[in-house]
Amino acid sequence: MDAHATSFIELAGCRLRVMRGGAGPVLLLLHGGGGADTWLPYMEKLAQRFEVIVPEHPGFGGTEIPSWLDRVSDLANFYLDFLERLELRDVHLVGLSLGGWIAADLAVRNASRLASLTLVAAAGIHVPGVPPLDPFMSNDEQSIRDLFHDQKLADEAIARLLRPETEDIRLTNRLVVARLSWRPRFHDPLLEKWLHRIRLPTLIIWGENDRLFPLEYAHAYQRLIPGAAVVVLAQCGHLPEIEKADEFVAALEEFCSRGKAAA
Repeated sequence: MDAHATSFIELAGCRLRVMRGGAGPVLLLLHGGGGADTWLPYMEKLAQRFEVIVPEHPGFGGTEIPSWLDRVSDLANFYLDFLERLELRDVHLVGLSLGGWIAADLAVRNASRLASLTLVAAAGIHVPGVPPLDPFMSNDEQSIRDLFHDQKLADEAIARLLRPETEDIRLTNRLVVARLSWRPRFHDPLLEKWLHRIRLPTLIIWGENDRLFPLEYAHAYQRLIPGAAVVVLAQCGHLPEIEKADEFVAALEEFCSRGKAAA
């Protein structure tokens, strides 16, 4: 457990924290609005099959918000530069929630360094008649509870995340998320009309009981991305990688292996 290294790179005027562990095909993991946090159990499970790379988005983790960061598309372009800087190719790109939005935008722009795309409970699109839950309208504790189907896991997350010493980081993370997704809320009207340009193997993983972005969003993404497959995890909220870690890892490994065999 916890067999990873943390390093820092300078890119686009930012000092970027990067966690890295494992060996094998490269899996680039883009975190959600809560931040990169720490090396979590599902990352360690993935590191048994992949070289897992987890960068912390610019402006997160208490770092200064760069002057160029205004939209999610800015982060998509930033990570294209990141892929080039690290000379990464044949990358399995995995985006969680906000990170899924970034990943989808990146894949629309340039997928030449990617082997596959996996969107996990991804923001970024609007489903008419199915509004997402607005975390900006809840306090910190309720926002965490809304992410989980299993409230015992929510209790554990609250105890771990809502510590006084992490308050400043939580506030700055929330500020960055608001900057990127305040208006319109959690989507880009321009993104969905270009999702058809994604022509690489795509997997969509969703919790059946996701309250933040209900299951209809998974099927909307599937309709918009040609050939996309959907895996729905039962009794699971917005964080499949946490709440159903074994099923999440198994689905992702099977998908990536299938794509390699097909190639």
